[in-house]
Amino acid sequence: MLLSFIRLNKEFPGCGNIVTFAQFIFIALEGFIFETKFGRKKPAIPVSNYVIMVTMFFTVSVINNYALNFNIAMPLHMIFRSGSLIANMILGIIILKKRYSASKYLSIVLVSTGIFICTIMSAKQVHDVSSDGSEEQGFYAFMRWLIGIAMLTFALLMSARMGIFQETLYKHYGKHSKEALFYNHCLPLPGFLLLSTDIYNHCILFNQSTPVLVPVVGLTMPIMWLYLLINVITQYVCIRGVFILTTECASLTVTLVVTLRKFISLIFSILYFQNPFTAWHWVGTAVVFIGTLLYTEVWSSVQAALQGAEVKEKKAE
Repeated sequence: MLLSFIRLNKEFPGCGNIVTFAQFIFIALEGFIFETKFGRKKPAIPVSNYVIMVTMFFTVSVINNYALNFNIAMPLHMIFRSGSLIANMILGIIILKKRYSASKYLSIVLVSTGIFICTIMSAKQVHDVSSDGSEEQGFYAFMRWLIGIAMLTFALLMSARMGIFQETLYKHYGKHSKEALFYNHCLPLPGFLLLSTDIYNHCILFNQSTPVLVPVVGLTMPIMWLYLLINVITQYVCIRGVFILTTECASLTVTLVVTLRKFISLIFSILYFQNPFTAWHWVGTAVVFIGTLLYTEVWSSVQAALQGAEVKEKKAE
């Protein structure tokens, strides 16, 4: 998914809207056929609640993709989004009046520090790149970058608020992951009418890309449409897996799997595409990762598992 999206964004910066639209319509079509049985199955959760959830979900998806148009590098984009767990915790304290252990609060500090380091270093890179031009151009590039950061911050908080809203719904109506997956992608589709001009323009650009022969199938198609198809399928597999994990596994397992996936994707992005990544970026990334692991209490779980294994061995003796 990451490889195809970066390829798309590299060839046509600003193609986030058509990528998001393709993902949404594919998942919505699959859900309409297999989950709602062509609309015959009634939702377990009232549609009015899904409308609220979907408004937030659509806003987050579009803003996250559109932020790439504002001098936001892909590694910074991924690191920033990795703070969603901590943002959810902060809003939980404010809205749900939750209280956490000292280790949880320490994780907030670590992740926030890591994101701050990477953000500052990326700001310096924007300044260095733009310094080659006039002072006015440099200031303009930096202001666009600040707007991108503001967009990512808003999307991060909105995503956390959506998670809290989702949590309250599941507590009241029970967990219905497939249903939620369908409505989260079906109801926002009319909103893409606002982006129809941009989507249409990118369709034309995609049609003009270099044609390639698709293996196995034997058909020839523009390479950008092939990248988009790969992105849509992998995104579906990824998000479907996350929704299944939510109902089948403990929240610790889900959080850890998602965190590790993001971290591996980040490393792959840096190595494969040779993105500018300084030692400070690595420090910031490591701090974010350590803070997230501290939040999920991986160390305590591993220690408890090892102690349990030792107890079993002693009993066996």
